[in-house]
Amino acid sequence: MDGTSVIVSVCESLDQIKAEDWDACACPEAADGRPVDPFTTYRFLKALDDSRSVGVGTGWQAQYLTAEMDGQIIACAPLYAKSHSQGEYIFDHNWAHAYERAGGRYFPKLQLAVPFTPVTGRRFLTRPGYERPGQEALVQAAVQLADRHSLSSFHVTFCTEDEREAGTQMGLLPRTTQQFHWLNNDYQSFDDFLASLSSRKRKNIRRERAQAQGSGLEIVQLTRDGIEAAHWDAIWTFYQDTGARKWGMPYLTRRFFDIAHDTLRDDILLVLALQDGMPVAGAMNLIGRDALYGRYWGCTAQYPALHFELCYYQAIDFAIANGLARVEAGAQGEHKLARGYLPVETHSLHWFRDPSFGDAVAHYLEAERQAVSEDIEILTAYGPFKKANQEEQQ
Repeated sequence: MDGTSVIVSVCESLDQIKAEDWDACACPEAADGRPVDPFTTYRFLKALDDSRSVGVGTGWQAQYLTAEMDGQIIACAPLYAKSHSQGEYIFDHNWAHAYERAGGRYFPKLQLAVPFTPVTGRRFLTRPGYERPGQEALVQAAVQLADRHSLSSFHVTFCTEDEREAGTQMGLLPRTTQQFHWLNNDYQSFDDFLASLSSRKRKNIRRERAQAQGSGLEIVQLTRDGIEAAHWDAIWTFYQDTGARKWGMPYLTRRFFDIAHDTLRDDILLVLALQDGMPVAGAMNLIGRDALYGRYWGCTAQYPALHFELCYYQAIDFAIANGLARVEAGAQGEHKLARGYLPVETHSLHWFRDPSFGDAVAHYLEAERQAVSEDIEILTAYGPFKKANQEEQQ
């Protein structure tokens, strides 16, 4: 593509792209600290590549895009050809069924996303100052790629609100879904957070923390050099157990965690529960500049309220101690509401090669947006905060 002095290339491996070029678009702010979004960094996506968590046989075939202007890469995007809808967390299974019942072939499709990661972040990764030409070039290239290969559709999941607006103006269909996030209202301690809750919710959280911490387990938070290679054996065991029970098979390979130890430890927080020094449960989080992102949890033995302690309350402790603005605890889960996590909108964008099917989806999305908005309003009203605090949180 060379219509506006921007040349877009498709790369099937990150080895074809220099790390400094990718990160200049994905996380230019990391030159003076943490990246805002650890999941779009070269090192995270490269770990997925090198561990073969994505690639041949996974249903996630890399089609990374780079946009070049005047000899400089001004934009890039983590694009994949998908042969299924697993590991996306913004669900289109019903669309696939409807399309195929009508005689079409829904797969493969194109997915612009971070695999297995329901975290909002920039998806059209552009150098500062090149936002508009970069976004336009990436969208045009993805649509042309889908059209040229007769693919049913192109999807951008967990994009930012600004990208949602820009994509809508470029003809993509916007979708609104929801998650539950904990927001840091300048709390100085966990007790300060508890004081903002209604009496009943405050007592329930204290009871759950007492149950978990009274099980005779040692709970530790580990990051950077505090994470040892042996810890990944436990994390892998936990991950396999949870993955087998929830999805039928885990998405990440064992090799991913070995690579994470070498290249991602500075971005990772492990919360482990130890019995006689041995991990029996754990949660893995990634650390961004403004947020803590809960990703994986598992255990080898059941203890009362331990899941809530390791995944939600310890995350809040860490966010308060480190001045982070929020905790994103992953997809779904209305049970998070009672634990101080409020519903927020998440966004995606969609394009369909068949205009008639696109029109049908557009009507569905309009009704869905209204339903999600009403759901968020109702759930927020039933939130755990005192009335005055509830209004501040919204």
